[in-house]
Amino acid sequence: MLSQGDITGDASIVDWARSYIRKKYSKKGNVFIGLPHRLDRPVSGVIILARTSKALIRLNEAFKQQKIVKHYLAISGNPPPEISGKLIHFLAKDPKMKMAVIDNSVGRESVSFYRLIAQVRQKFLIEIRPVTGRPHQIRVQLAAIGCPIWGDKKYGFPGPMRKGKIALHCRKIEWIHPVRKETMAIVAPIPGNSIWADFFQSIT
Repeated sequence: MLSQGDITGDASIVDWARSYIRKKYSKKGNVFIGLPHRLDRPVSGVIILARTSKALIRLNEAFKQQKIVKHYLAISGNPPPEISGKLIHFLAKDPKMKMAVIDNSVGRESVSFYRLIAQVRQKFLIEIRPVTGRPHQIRVQLAAIGCPIWGDKKYGFPGPMRKGKIALHCRKIEWIHPVRKETMAIVAPIPGNSIWADFFQSIT
């Protein structure tokens, strides 16, 4: 599903959430749903929605201050150059191609940390923790080090996965609750399709 509606008119997570809240709480009229964190359509995993404008402001500020930690998992057909490392690129949008590109002159700094978790035959499981949140950031940065994500033809993988998916999964998001001051961790189950099956025992 789309995170948010676009020109296709396809159903989105925001649409679904509005309908759910309207039904669950018998709300009439408009239902507010904010989207401080979204996923690209072919990506699976945790997504954050805000039910009030106040919550949205707080979450947006927490993302801006890098107080929210995101953990992604990706599968590539190539190993990274090092077991772990820090990636820094300057990313810009290419509106014609509808993708992000590395552009040191006008791009915005994009930072991620990665580590190789496991290898099964010619598949490599990589954990990525993006510090910044640029569009397509993980997809571009892994492709830049020779590790395009499995199924991601847009960024250099040779073939697609079924239903247009790619092997990128937002596994966990952690942050401090703004009122209770407790650490919250939301964890998404690993996708059930066969590409992930070899790594079920490697993922904690």
